[in-house]
Amino acid sequence: MNAVVEEHHDDHHDHGPAKGITRWLYTTNHKDIGTLYLWFSFAMFFVGGICALGIRAELFQPGLQIVQPELFNQLTTMHGLIMVFGAVMPAFVGLANWLVPMMIGAPDMALPRMNNYSFWILPFAFGMLISTFFMEGGAPNYGWTFYAPLSTEYAPPSVTFFIFAVHLMGISSIMGSINVIVTILNMRAPGMTLMQMPLFVWTWLITAYLLIAVMPVLAGVVTMMLMDIHFGTAFFSAAGGGDPVLFQHVFWFFGHPEVYIMILPAFGVVSAIIPTFARKKLFGYDSMVYATASIAFLSFIVWAHHMFTVGMPLAGQLFFMYSTMLIAIPTGVKVFNWIATMWRGSMTFETPMLFAIAFVVLFTMGGFSGLMLAITPADYQYHDTYFVVAHFHYVLVGGTVFGFFAAIYYWYPKMTGRMLDERLGTLHFLTAFVTYNGIFWPMHRLGVIGMPRRTHTYYITTDDFTNLPEWAADWNLFISVCAFLFFFSNFIMVFNILISLVRGQKAPADPWGGWSFEWMTSSPPPTPSFDWNNLPVLKDANEHIAHEPSTIGIWFNKLMVPEDEEEVSN
Repeated sequence: MNAVVEEHHDDHHDHGPAKGITRWLYTTNHKDIGTLYLWFSFAMFFVGGICALGIRAELFQPGLQIVQPELFNQLTTMHGLIMVFGAVMPAFVGLANWLVPMMIGAPDMALPRMNNYSFWILPFAFGMLISTFFMEGGAPNYGWTFYAPLSTEYAPPSVTFFIFAVHLMGISSIMGSINVIVTILNMRAPGMTLMQMPLFVWTWLITAYLLIAVMPVLAGVVTMMLMDIHFGTAFFSAAGGGDPVLFQHVFWFFGHPEVYIMILPAFGVVSAIIPTFARKKLFGYDSMVYATASIAFLSFIVWAHHMFTVGMPLAGQLFFMYSTMLIAIPTGVKVFNWIATMWRGSMTFETPMLFAIAFVVLFTMGGFSGLMLAITPADYQYHDTYFVVAHFHYVLVGGTVFGFFAAIYYWYPKMTGRMLDERLGTLHFLTAFVTYNGIFWPMHRLGVIGMPRRTHTYYITTDDFTNLPEWAADWNLFISVCAFLFFFSNFIMVFNILISLVRGQKAPADPWGGWSFEWMTSSPPPTPSFDWNNLPVLKDANEHIAHEPSTIGIWFNKLMVPEDEEEVSN
Protein backbone atom coordinates (compact mmCIF):
# COMPACT_ATOMS: atom_id res chain seq x y z
CA MET A 1 0.00 0.00 0.00
CA ASN A 2 2.82 2.39 0.88
CA ALA A 3 4.42 1.74 -2.49
CA VAL A 4 1.22 2.70 -4.29
CA VAL A 5 0.95 5.94 -2.29
CA GLU A 6 4.59 6.75 -2.93
CA GLU A 7 4.24 6.12 -6.67
CA HIS A 8 1.16 8.35 -6.90
CA HIS A 9 2.92 11.07 -4.92
CA ASP A 10 5.95 11.06 -7.22
CA ASP A 11 3.67 11.19 -10.25
CA HIS A 12 1.96 14.25 -8.76
CA HIS A 13 5.31 15.94 -8.27
CA ASP A 14 6.39 15.33 -11.86
CA HIS A 15 3.24 16.85 -13.25
CA GLY A 16 4.40 20.27 -14.45
CA PRO A 17 2.33 23.19 -15.75
CA ALA A 18 0.73 23.05 -19.20
CA LYS A 19 2.51 24.79 -22.05
CA GLY A 20 1.46 27.99 -23.79
CA ILE A 21 -1.70 30.00 -23.24
CA THR A 22 -3.67 27.06 -21.81
CA ARG A 23 -1.40 27.10 -18.77
CA TRP A 24 -2.81 30.50 -17.83
CA LEU A 25 -6.41 29.93 -18.93
CA TYR A 26 -7.01 26.67 -17.08
CA THR A 27 -4.49 26.86 -14.25
CA THR A 28 -5.51 25.93 -10.74
CA ASN A 29 -2.02 26.48 -9.34
CA HIS A 30 -2.12 29.25 -6.69
CA LYS A 31 1.21 30.70 -7.87
CA ASP A 32 0.08 31.03 -11.49
CA ILE A 33 -3.21 32.60 -10.43
CA GLY A 34 -1.32 34.96 -8.11
CA THR A 35 0.89 35.98 -11.05
CA LEU A 36 -2.20 36.62 -13.21
CA TYR A 37 -3.66 38.86 -10.49
CA LEU A 38 -0.39 40.79 -10.18
CA TRP A 39 -0.03 41.45 -13.92
CA PHE A 40 -3.70 42.42 -14.15
CA SER A 41 -3.15 44.83 -11.28
CA PHE A 42 -0.12 46.37 -13.05
CA ALA A 43 -2.24 46.88 -16.19
CA MET A 44 -5.01 48.57 -14.18
CA PHE A 45 -2.48 50.79 -12.37
CA PHE A 46 -1.41 51.94 -15.83
CA VAL A 47 -4.99 52.63 -17.02
CA GLY A 48 -5.94 54.36 -13.75
CA GLY A 49 -2.71 56.36 -13.93
CA ILE A 50 -3.53 57.55 -17.47
CA CYS A 51 -6.89 58.82 -16.12
CA ALA A 52 -5.03 60.66 -13.33
CA LEU A 53 -2.67 62.27 -15.86
CA GLY A 54 -5.70 63.51 -17.82
CA ILE A 55 -7.05 65.10 -14.62
CA ARG A 56 -3.74 66.75 -13.75
CA ALA A 57 -3.14 67.94 -17.34
CA GLU A 58 -6.45 69.80 -17.22
CA LEU A 59 -5.62 71.34 -13.82
CA PHE A 60 -2.15 72.45 -14.97
CA GLN A 61 -3.50 75.99 -15.34
CA PRO A 62 -6.80 77.73 -14.52
CA GLY A 63 -9.49 77.71 -17.20
CA LEU A 64 -10.37 75.12 -19.82
CA GLN A 65 -7.19 73.55 -21.20
CA ILE A 66 -7.28 70.08 -22.69
CA VAL A 67 -10.42 68.13 -21.82
CA GLN A 68 -14.05 69.18 -21.66
CA PRO A 69 -15.78 69.23 -18.24
CA GLU A 70 -17.83 66.13 -19.18
CA LEU A 71 -14.70 64.10 -19.97
CA PHE A 72 -12.97 65.45 -16.86
CA ASN A 73 -15.78 64.07 -14.69
CA GLN A 74 -15.52 60.72 -16.48
CA LEU A 75 -11.76 60.59 -15.90
CA THR A 76 -12.20 61.45 -12.20
CA THR A 77 -14.79 58.70 -11.74
CA MET A 78 -12.93 56.03 -13.67
CA HIS A 79 -9.61 56.84 -11.99
CA GLY A 80 -11.15 56.12 -8.58
CA LEU A 81 -13.07 53.00 -9.65
CA ILE A 82 -10.14 51.44 -11.53
CA MET A 83 -7.57 52.19 -8.83
CA VAL A 84 -9.71 50.88 -5.95
CA PHE A 85 -11.35 47.83 -7.53
CA GLY A 86 -8.97 47.06 -10.41
CA ALA A 87 -5.49 47.92 -9.12
CA VAL A 88 -5.15 47.87 -5.34
CA MET A 89 -7.52 45.02 -4.45
CA PRO A 90 -6.29 42.56 -7.13
CA ALA A 91 -2.68 43.46 -6.22
CA PHE A 92 -3.11 42.15 -2.69
CA VAL A 93 -5.28 39.22 -3.79
CA GLY A 94 -2.37 38.26 -6.05
CA LEU A 95 0.02 38.41 -3.09
CA ALA A 96 -2.45 36.38 -1.01
CA ASN A 97 -2.63 33.70 -3.70
CA TRP A 98 1.13 33.49 -3.90
CA LEU A 99 1.99 33.70 -0.23
CA VAL A 100 -0.82 32.50 2.04
CA PRO A 101 -0.51 28.77 1.14
CA MET A 102 3.29 28.95 1.33
CA MET A 103 3.26 30.80 4.66
CA ILE A 104 1.06 28.17 6.31
CA GLY A 105 2.75 25.16 4.73
CA ALA A 106 -0.18 24.26 2.44
CA PRO A 107 0.34 22.71 -1.02
CA ASP A 108 -2.29 24.99 -2.65
CA MET A 109 -5.42 27.00 -1.99
CA ALA A 110 -8.38 25.04 -0.65
CA LEU A 111 -10.61 25.64 -3.69
CA PRO A 112 -8.34 25.83 -6.74
CA ARG A 113 -11.00 25.76 -9.49
CA MET A 114 -12.96 28.54 -7.83
CA ASN A 115 -9.68 30.39 -7.53
CA ASN A 116 -9.27 30.29 -11.32
CA TYR A 117 -12.87 31.39 -11.86
CA SER A 118 -12.63 34.29 -9.40
CA PHE A 119 -9.72 35.73 -11.39
CA TRP A 120 -11.12 35.33 -14.91
CA ILE A 121 -14.25 37.25 -13.96
CA LEU A 122 -12.14 40.38 -13.50
CA PRO A 123 -10.87 41.01 -17.06
CA PHE A 124 -14.46 40.81 -18.31
CA ALA A 125 -15.73 43.14 -15.58
CA PHE A 126 -13.09 45.77 -16.21
CA GLY A 127 -13.23 45.34 -19.97
CA MET A 128 -16.93 46.22 -19.68
CA LEU A 129 -16.23 49.16 -17.38
CA ILE A 130 -13.48 50.67 -19.57
CA SER A 131 -15.59 50.13 -22.71
CA THR A 132 -18.09 52.68 -21.34
CA PHE A 133 -15.68 55.43 -22.52
CA PHE A 134 -16.74 54.55 -26.07
CA MET A 135 -20.51 54.37 -25.43
CA GLU A 136 -23.11 57.03 -26.11
CA GLY A 137 -23.07 59.55 -23.28
CA GLY A 138 -19.59 58.45 -22.21
CA ALA A 139 -18.30 56.67 -19.11
CA PRO A 140 -19.69 57.05 -15.57
CA ASN A 141 -19.30 60.71 -14.62
CA TYR A 142 -20.61 60.95 -11.07
CA GLY A 143 -17.50 60.30 -8.94
CA TRP A 144 -16.29 56.90 -7.69
CA THR A 145 -18.77 57.18 -4.79
CA PHE A 146 -21.59 57.39 -7.39
CA TYR A 147 -23.98 59.39 -5.17
CA ALA A 148 -27.64 59.33 -6.12
CA PRO A 149 -29.39 61.17 -7.78
CA LEU A 150 -26.28 61.95 -9.88
CA SER A 151 -25.88 58.25 -10.63
CA THR A 152 -29.58 57.54 -11.15
CA GLU A 153 -31.56 60.48 -12.57
CA TYR A 154 -28.66 62.32 -14.26
CA ALA A 155 -26.36 59.47 -15.24
CA PRO A 156 -25.38 58.49 -18.80
CA PRO A 157 -26.88 55.26 -20.23
CA SER A 158 -23.59 53.41 -19.50
CA VAL A 159 -24.51 53.35 -15.79
CA THR A 160 -26.19 49.96 -16.34
CA PHE A 161 -22.92 48.46 -17.59
CA PHE A 162 -21.16 49.99 -14.59
CA ILE A 163 -23.68 48.30 -12.23
CA PHE A 164 -23.14 44.94 -13.91
CA ALA A 165 -19.35 45.37 -13.72
CA VAL A 166 -19.57 46.15 -9.98
CA HIS A 167 -21.65 43.00 -9.42
CA LEU A 168 -18.97 40.92 -11.17
CA MET A 169 -16.19 42.50 -9.09
CA GLY A 170 -18.15 41.74 -5.92
CA ILE A 171 -18.67 38.08 -6.94
CA SER A 172 -14.93 37.74 -7.62
CA SER A 173 -14.05 39.28 -4.24
CA ILE A 174 -16.45 37.06 -2.29
CA MET A 175 -15.20 33.88 -3.99
CA GLY A 176 -11.60 34.87 -3.35
CA SER A 177 -12.38 35.63 0.31
CA ILE A 178 -14.10 32.28 0.90
CA ASN A 179 -11.04 30.60 -0.59
CA VAL A 180 -8.63 32.48 1.68
CA ILE A 181 -10.68 31.75 4.82
CA VAL A 182 -11.09 28.03 4.10
CA THR A 183 -7.38 27.71 3.24
CA ILE A 184 -6.18 29.43 6.43
CA LEU A 185 -8.59 27.70 8.82
CA ASN A 186 -8.30 24.19 7.37
CA MET A 187 -4.93 23.80 5.67
CA ARG A 188 -2.29 25.02 8.11
CA ALA A 189 0.70 22.78 8.61
CA PRO A 190 0.26 20.29 11.44
CA GLY A 191 1.05 21.96 14.74
CA MET A 192 0.72 25.56 13.44
CA THR A 193 -1.77 27.42 15.65
CA LEU A 194 -3.50 30.62 14.61
CA MET A 195 -1.16 32.63 16.86
CA GLN A 196 1.87 31.19 15.09
CA MET A 197 0.85 32.44 11.65
CA PRO A 198 2.75 35.31 10.00
CA LEU A 199 1.01 38.68 10.34
CA PHE A 200 0.37 38.77 6.58
CA VAL A 201 -1.80 35.65 6.92
CA TRP A 202 -3.64 37.15 9.87
CA THR A 203 -4.33 40.42 8.06
CA TRP A 204 -5.67 38.52 5.06
CA LEU A 205 -7.91 36.32 7.23
CA ILE A 206 -9.48 39.43 8.75
CA THR A 207 -9.64 41.19 5.37
CA ALA A 208 -11.46 38.21 3.86
CA TYR A 209 -14.16 38.39 6.56
CA LEU A 210 -14.50 42.14 5.90
CA LEU A 211 -14.98 41.48 2.18
CA ILE A 212 -17.69 38.89 2.78
CA ALA A 213 -19.42 41.31 5.15
CA VAL A 214 -19.51 44.41 2.93
CA MET A 215 -19.54 43.25 -0.70
CA PRO A 216 -23.23 42.23 -0.44
CA VAL A 217 -23.94 45.76 0.84
CA LEU A 218 -22.34 47.21 -2.30
CA ALA A 219 -24.31 44.75 -4.42
CA GLY A 220 -27.47 45.86 -2.64
CA VAL A 221 -26.91 49.57 -3.22
CA VAL A 222 -26.13 49.17 -6.95
CA THR A 223 -29.22 46.92 -7.32
CA MET A 224 -31.34 49.68 -5.74
CA MET A 225 -29.79 52.09 -8.25
CA LEU A 226 -30.69 49.71 -11.09
CA MET A 227 -34.30 49.53 -9.90
CA ASP A 228 -34.55 53.31 -9.56
CA ILE A 229 -33.26 53.74 -13.13
CA HIS A 230 -35.20 51.00 -14.91
CA PHE A 231 -38.10 49.79 -12.76
CA GLY A 232 -39.75 52.94 -11.41
CA THR A 233 -38.79 52.55 -7.74
CA ALA A 234 -37.77 55.55 -5.64
CA PHE A 235 -35.21 54.34 -3.08
CA PHE A 236 -33.14 57.48 -3.55
CA SER A 237 -35.68 59.95 -4.92
CA ALA A 238 -37.40 62.30 -2.46
CA ALA A 239 -40.20 62.88 -4.97
CA GLY A 240 -41.21 59.20 -4.68
CA GLY A 241 -40.80 58.94 -0.92
CA GLY A 242 -37.16 57.88 -0.91
CA ASP A 243 -34.08 59.65 0.45
CA PRO A 244 -30.81 60.48 -1.36
CA VAL A 245 -29.02 60.46 2.03
CA LEU A 246 -29.99 56.77 2.38
CA PHE A 247 -27.66 56.09 -0.54
CA GLN A 248 -24.76 57.71 1.29
CA HIS A 249 -25.42 55.67 4.45
CA VAL A 250 -25.57 52.37 2.59
CA PHE A 251 -22.58 53.22 0.37
CA TRP A 252 -20.32 54.30 3.20
CA PHE A 253 -21.29 51.29 5.31
CA PHE A 254 -19.50 49.43 2.51
CA GLY A 255 -17.03 52.21 1.71
CA HIS A 256 -15.26 52.64 5.00
CA PRO A 257 -14.53 48.95 5.66
CA GLU A 258 -13.35 48.93 2.02
CA VAL A 259 -10.58 51.37 3.02
CA TYR A 260 -9.37 48.82 5.58
CA ILE A 261 -9.74 45.99 3.07
CA MET A 262 -7.10 47.84 1.05
CA ILE A 263 -4.75 48.78 3.92
CA LEU A 264 -4.80 45.71 6.22
CA PRO A 265 -2.86 43.40 3.85
CA ALA A 266 -0.26 46.18 3.52
CA PHE A 267 0.04 46.11 7.35
CA GLY A 268 0.85 42.41 7.02
CA VAL A 269 3.49 43.08 4.36
CA VAL A 270 5.25 45.68 6.48
CA SER A 271 5.03 43.41 9.54
CA ALA A 272 6.99 40.80 7.54
CA ILE A 273 9.60 43.16 6.08
CA ILE A 274 10.56 45.33 9.06
CA PRO A 275 11.56 42.42 11.39
CA THR A 276 13.60 40.84 8.58
CA PHE A 277 15.73 43.93 7.92
CA ALA A 278 15.89 44.99 11.57
CA ARG A 279 17.17 41.45 12.44
CA LYS A 280 14.68 41.32 15.29
CA LYS A 281 11.53 39.50 16.18
CA LEU A 282 8.34 41.52 15.54
CA PHE A 283 7.60 43.50 18.69
CA GLY A 284 4.20 42.74 20.27
CA TYR A 285 2.93 40.04 17.89
CA ASP A 286 -0.20 39.33 19.97
CA SER A 287 -1.10 43.01 20.24
CA MET A 288 -0.69 43.34 16.43
CA VAL A 289 -3.25 40.57 15.91
CA TYR A 290 -5.69 42.11 18.40
CA ALA A 291 -5.16 45.60 16.95
CA THR A 292 -5.91 44.32 13.43
CA ALA A 293 -9.11 42.65 14.62
CA SER A 294 -10.09 45.82 16.54
CA ILE A 295 -9.57 47.99 13.46
CA ALA A 296 -11.75 45.62 11.42
CA PHE A 297 -14.55 45.73 14.03
CA LEU A 298 -14.41 49.51 14.49
CA SER A 299 -14.45 50.06 10.71
CA PHE A 300 -18.17 49.15 10.77
CA ILE A 301 -19.17 51.94 13.16
CA VAL A 302 -17.43 54.98 11.69
CA TRP A 303 -19.00 55.25 8.23
CA ALA A 304 -20.91 58.50 8.70
CA HIS A 305 -17.74 60.57 9.25
CA HIS A 306 -17.92 60.91 5.45
CA MET A 307 -21.30 62.60 5.88
CA PHE A 308 -20.90 65.27 8.56
CA THR A 309 -22.24 67.94 6.19
CA VAL A 310 -25.54 66.22 5.24
CA GLY A 311 -27.51 67.49 8.25
CA MET A 312 -26.98 64.73 10.80
CA PRO A 313 -28.40 65.11 14.33
CA LEU A 314 -25.89 66.32 16.93
CA ALA A 315 -25.89 62.94 18.73
CA GLY A 316 -25.01 61.21 15.43
CA GLN A 317 -22.19 63.66 14.77
CA LEU A 318 -20.76 63.11 18.25
CA PHE A 319 -20.98 59.32 18.01
CA PHE A 320 -19.20 59.14 14.66
CA MET A 321 -16.62 61.71 15.70
CA TYR A 322 -15.65 59.77 18.83
CA SER A 323 -15.77 56.33 17.16
CA THR A 324 -13.49 57.62 14.39
CA MET A 325 -11.00 58.89 16.94
CA LEU A 326 -11.21 55.56 18.75
CA ILE A 327 -9.94 53.69 15.69
CA ALA A 328 -6.70 55.68 15.98
CA ILE A 329 -5.80 53.69 19.13
CA PRO A 330 -5.28 50.21 17.59
CA THR A 331 -3.70 51.92 14.56
CA GLY A 332 -1.30 53.72 16.89
CA VAL A 333 -0.47 50.38 18.55
CA LYS A 334 0.62 49.00 15.17
CA VAL A 335 2.78 52.03 14.37
CA PHE A 336 4.35 51.86 17.84
CA ASN A 337 5.15 48.15 17.38
CA TRP A 338 6.80 48.74 13.99
CA ILE A 339 8.97 51.50 15.46
CA ALA A 340 9.76 49.34 18.51
CA THR A 341 10.80 46.50 16.17
CA MET A 342 13.26 48.83 14.42
CA TRP A 343 14.57 50.27 17.69
CA ARG A 344 18.19 49.17 18.32
CA GLY A 345 17.90 46.64 15.46
CA SER A 346 20.80 45.78 13.16
CA MET A 347 19.07 47.53 10.29
CA THR A 348 20.05 47.51 6.65
CA PHE A 349 18.21 49.52 4.05
CA GLU A 350 17.54 47.46 0.97
CA THR A 351 14.70 48.55 -1.32
CA PRO A 352 11.93 46.57 0.48
CA MET A 353 12.94 48.20 3.78
CA LEU A 354 13.02 51.68 2.24
CA PHE A 355 9.46 51.30 1.00
CA ALA A 356 8.37 49.76 4.33
CA ILE A 357 9.76 52.70 6.33
CA ALA A 358 8.17 55.13 3.86
CA PHE A 359 4.91 53.25 4.41
CA VAL A 360 5.09 53.77 8.18
CA VAL A 361 5.89 57.49 7.85
CA LEU A 362 3.36 58.32 5.13
CA PHE A 363 0.56 56.17 6.53
CA THR A 364 1.01 57.84 9.92
CA MET A 365 0.78 61.26 8.30
CA GLY A 366 -2.38 60.16 6.48
CA GLY A 367 -3.76 58.91 9.78
CA PHE A 368 -3.17 62.26 11.50
CA SER A 369 -4.94 64.18 8.72
CA GLY A 370 -7.77 61.63 9.16
CA LEU A 371 -8.03 62.64 12.81
CA MET A 372 -8.31 66.27 11.70
CA LEU A 373 -11.16 65.31 9.38
CA ALA A 374 -12.81 63.35 12.21
CA ILE A 375 -13.43 66.55 14.19
CA THR A 376 -16.89 67.56 13.02
CA PRO A 377 -16.59 71.38 13.06
CA ALA A 378 -13.18 71.17 11.35
CA ASP A 379 -14.61 68.83 8.73
CA TYR A 380 -17.03 71.56 7.64
CA GLN A 381 -13.94 73.48 6.46
CA TYR A 382 -12.10 70.52 4.93
CA HIS A 383 -15.06 68.70 3.35
CA ASP A 384 -14.91 68.31 -0.44
CA THR A 385 -11.58 70.13 -0.69
CA TYR A 386 -8.11 69.02 -1.73
CA PHE A 387 -7.41 68.32 1.96
CA VAL A 388 -9.56 65.18 1.72
CA VAL A 389 -7.78 64.16 -1.51
CA ALA A 390 -4.42 64.57 0.25
CA HIS A 391 -5.62 62.57 3.27
CA PHE A 392 -6.81 59.48 1.49
CA HIS A 393 -3.94 59.44 -1.01
CA TYR A 394 -1.46 59.51 1.90
CA VAL A 395 -3.23 56.44 3.25
CA LEU A 396 -3.87 54.63 -0.04
CA VAL A 397 -0.77 55.53 -2.08
CA GLY A 398 1.81 56.33 0.60
CA GLY A 399 0.35 53.44 2.58
CA THR A 400 -1.20 50.73 0.42
CA VAL A 401 0.66 51.22 -2.89
CA PHE A 402 4.07 51.74 -1.23
CA GLY A 403 3.33 48.61 0.83
CA PHE A 404 2.64 46.76 -2.41
CA PHE A 405 5.92 48.02 -3.92
CA ALA A 406 7.75 46.82 -0.79
CA ALA A 407 6.12 43.40 -1.19
CA ILE A 408 7.16 43.10 -4.86
CA TYR A 409 10.79 43.97 -4.05
CA TYR A 410 10.77 41.62 -1.04
CA TRP A 411 9.18 38.50 -2.56
CA TYR A 412 10.28 38.87 -6.19
CA PRO A 413 13.39 36.68 -5.63
CA LYS A 414 11.15 33.96 -4.19
CA MET A 415 8.61 34.24 -7.02
CA THR A 416 11.10 34.24 -9.91
CA GLY A 417 14.38 32.87 -8.60
CA ARG A 418 16.10 36.13 -9.65
CA MET A 419 17.26 39.15 -7.65
CA LEU A 420 16.12 42.61 -8.64
CA ASP A 421 18.74 45.27 -9.34
CA GLU A 422 19.23 47.12 -6.05
CA ARG A 423 20.45 50.34 -7.72
CA LEU A 424 17.33 50.57 -9.89
CA GLY A 425 15.22 49.76 -6.82
CA THR A 426 16.82 52.59 -4.85
CA LEU A 427 16.36 54.98 -7.79
CA HIS A 428 12.67 53.97 -8.03
CA PHE A 429 12.19 54.56 -4.30
CA LEU A 430 13.83 58.00 -4.29
CA THR A 431 12.00 59.28 -7.39
CA ALA A 432 8.62 57.84 -6.31
CA PHE A 433 8.95 59.13 -2.73
CA VAL A 434 9.93 62.67 -3.71
CA THR A 435 7.42 63.10 -6.55
CA TYR A 436 4.60 61.48 -4.57
CA ASN A 437 5.05 63.97 -1.71
CA GLY A 438 5.31 66.72 -4.31
CA ILE A 439 1.80 65.81 -5.49
CA PHE A 440 -0.07 65.41 -2.25
CA TRP A 441 1.71 67.46 0.41
CA PRO A 442 0.77 70.85 -1.17
CA MET A 443 -2.85 69.64 -1.44
CA HIS A 444 -3.19 69.96 2.34
CA ARG A 445 -2.49 73.69 2.10
CA LEU A 446 -4.72 74.14 -0.95
CA GLY A 447 -7.51 72.28 0.84
CA VAL A 448 -7.31 74.48 3.93
CA ILE A 449 -7.80 77.62 1.79
CA GLY A 450 -10.82 76.00 0.14
CA MET A 451 -9.65 74.58 -3.21
CA PRO A 452 -12.57 72.32 -4.20
CA ARG A 453 -11.99 68.74 -5.38
CA ARG A 454 -13.57 67.18 -8.50
CA THR A 455 -13.76 70.48 -10.36
CA HIS A 456 -12.46 70.80 -13.91
CA THR A 457 -11.14 74.30 -13.32
CA TYR A 458 -10.62 76.93 -10.66
CA TYR A 459 -10.68 80.71 -10.59
CA ILE A 460 -7.90 83.05 -9.54
CA THR A 461 -8.87 86.67 -8.79
CA THR A 462 -7.77 89.31 -6.34
CA ASP A 463 -11.15 91.05 -6.19
CA ASP A 464 -13.35 88.48 -4.52
CA PHE A 465 -12.21 86.95 -1.22
CA THR A 466 -14.15 83.75 -2.03
CA ASN A 467 -11.85 82.94 -4.91
CA LEU A 468 -8.38 81.42 -4.65
CA PRO A 469 -5.15 83.45 -4.31
CA GLU A 470 -2.68 83.58 -7.19
CA TRP A 471 -0.20 81.19 -5.57
CA ALA A 472 -2.81 78.40 -5.72
CA ALA A 473 -2.24 78.26 -9.50
CA ASP A 474 1.52 77.90 -8.94
CA TRP A 475 0.99 74.98 -6.59
CA ASN A 476 -1.38 73.31 -9.04
CA LEU A 477 1.23 73.59 -11.76
CA PHE A 478 3.83 72.06 -9.41
CA ILE A 479 1.44 69.22 -8.47
CA SER A 480 0.73 68.41 -12.12
CA VAL A 481 4.45 68.24 -12.97
CA CYS A 482 5.08 65.94 -9.98
CA ALA A 483 2.11 63.75 -11.04
CA PHE A 484 3.65 63.12 -14.46
CA LEU A 485 7.06 62.43 -12.91
CA PHE A 486 5.54 60.02 -10.36
CA PHE A 487 3.69 58.13 -13.08
CA PHE A 488 6.82 57.62 -15.16
CA SER A 489 9.03 56.87 -12.12
CA ASN A 490 7.13 53.61 -11.63
CA PHE A 491 8.30 52.38 -15.03
CA ILE A 492 11.73 52.03 -13.39
CA MET A 493 10.24 49.19 -11.35
CA VAL A 494 8.55 47.62 -14.38
CA PHE A 495 11.86 47.78 -16.30
CA ASN A 496 13.67 46.30 -13.30
CA ILE A 497 11.15 43.43 -13.08
CA LEU A 498 11.42 42.58 -16.78
CA ILE A 499 15.19 42.92 -17.15
CA SER A 500 15.86 40.92 -13.96
CA LEU A 501 13.81 38.00 -15.31
CA VAL A 502 16.51 37.64 -18.00
CA ARG A 503 19.70 39.07 -16.47
CA GLY A 504 19.06 39.09 -12.74
CA GLN A 505 21.42 37.40 -10.33
CA LYS A 506 20.15 33.96 -9.28
CA ALA A 507 18.40 34.15 -5.91
CA PRO A 508 19.16 31.77 -3.04
CA ALA A 509 16.30 30.14 -1.13
CA ASP A 510 16.41 32.88 1.53
CA PRO A 511 18.19 36.01 0.27
CA TRP A 512 16.98 38.33 3.05
CA GLY A 513 17.11 36.15 6.14
CA GLY A 514 13.36 35.67 6.63
CA TRP A 515 12.00 32.98 8.90
CA SER A 516 8.49 32.12 7.69
CA PHE A 517 7.71 28.98 5.72
CA GLU A 518 7.97 30.44 2.21
CA TRP A 519 11.74 31.04 2.63
CA MET A 520 12.30 27.35 3.26
CA THR A 521 11.53 26.36 -0.31
CA SER A 522 13.72 26.81 -3.35
CA SER A 523 13.53 30.02 -5.41
CA PRO A 524 11.29 29.77 -7.41
CA PRO A 525 9.32 27.28 -5.29
CA PRO A 526 8.35 23.85 -6.59
CA THR A 527 4.78 22.80 -7.43
CA PRO A 528 3.28 22.01 -4.96
CA SER A 529 5.36 24.12 -2.58
CA PHE A 530 5.19 21.62 0.27
CA ASP A 531 4.84 17.91 0.79
CA TRP A 532 2.73 17.32 3.89
CA ASN A 533 4.67 14.14 4.58
CA ASN A 534 7.87 16.12 4.90
CA LEU A 535 7.13 19.61 6.26
CA PRO A 536 9.93 21.97 7.32
CA VAL A 537 10.32 23.19 10.88
CA LEU A 538 9.86 26.90 11.52
CA LYS A 539 13.10 28.73 12.24
CA ASP A 540 13.58 30.82 15.31
CA ALA A 541 12.77 34.41 14.53
CA ASN A 542 16.15 35.62 15.77
CA GLU A 543 18.16 33.41 13.40
CA HIS A 544 18.92 35.59 10.39
CA ILE A 545 21.12 35.04 7.39
CA ALA A 546 23.58 37.89 7.00
CA HIS A 547 23.61 39.62 3.67
CA GLU A 548 25.41 42.51 2.08
CA PRO A 549 23.71 45.89 2.49
CA SER A 550 23.01 48.07 -0.51
CA THR A 551 24.91 51.27 -1.26
CA ILE A 552 22.17 53.44 0.19
CA GLY A 553 22.02 50.99 3.10
CA ILE A 554 25.67 51.61 3.96
CA TRP A 555 25.06 55.36 3.83
CA PHE A 556 21.99 55.11 6.07
CA ASN A 557 23.79 52.89 8.54
CA LYS A 558 26.63 55.40 8.87
CA LEU A 559 24.05 58.08 9.44
CA MET A 560 21.99 56.22 12.04
CA VAL A 561 24.24 53.78 13.92
CA PRO A 562 26.58 55.44 16.46
CA GLU A 563 30.29 54.56 16.19
CA ASP A 564 30.46 53.68 19.87
CA GLU A 565 27.57 51.21 19.51
CA GLU A 566 29.32 48.67 21.74
CA GLU A 567 29.64 51.19 24.55
CA VAL A 568 25.99 52.17 24.13
CA SER A 569 24.85 48.54 24.25
CA ASN A 570 26.92 47.94 27.39
